[in-house]
Amino acid sequence: MAELAITKRTNEEWLSALSGDEATVANALEDLRVILLRGLKHALNARADLDYDRMDALAEDAVQDALLTIRDKADTFKGNSMFTTWAHKIAVHKALSELRRKRWKDASLDDMLESGSGIGMFRSSKPGPEGQMVRSQTMTVVQDIIKNELTDRQKQAMVALKIQGMPIQEVADRMGMKRNALYKLMHDARLKLKKRLAQEGLTPEDVLRQFE
Repeated sequence: MAELAITKRTNEEWLSALSGDEATVANALEDLRVILLRGLKHALNARADLDYDRMDALAEDAVQDALLTIRDKADTFKGNSMFTTWAHKIAVHKALSELRRKRWKDASLDDMLESGSGIGMFRSSKPGPEGQMVRSQTMTVVQDIIKNELTDRQKQAMVALKIQGMPIQEVADRMGMKRNALYKLMHDARLKLKKRLAQEGLTPEDVLRQFE
């Protein structure tokens, strides 16, 4: 079945439509839903861990959540890109957040640490031989700092949040902490890491550069 025609809008026209009367807003949101759904399905199609039905359901849910956020935060759009590009980034963020939440639904923080499955799992492009050597040396330093300098709670949080990418609310719930307390725990851990990296002649930027 052919898709319904979508009204083409400039950035200003999108913003105006989303602040208009009920019918105008509804029409704009439906057009935006179709645009975002098409783009998000295309973006998710490359993921081998998603079958069609799961991808379709995830995309639908993510777009619905995104539309609520987009309408609430439309006044924060700065106009530095096309409005639909800005909206698409929100939809992608919603989808990836949900994927991470589902990925870690049955994960154990203790098992993650004990197995060592968290430390060292940086996702990045493969460097050349010289880059691999530098990266290996840097990782050895980082692993040693995480293992020996951080408390067990700080290691749990660091591995889950920064290395494995678990959503912060999921980590807070599993660790029995408020988000603010988890932020403080991570802040203290970062200070320890920064101090020890400095002793090794490294900065956080040096470390991150190896994994870009």
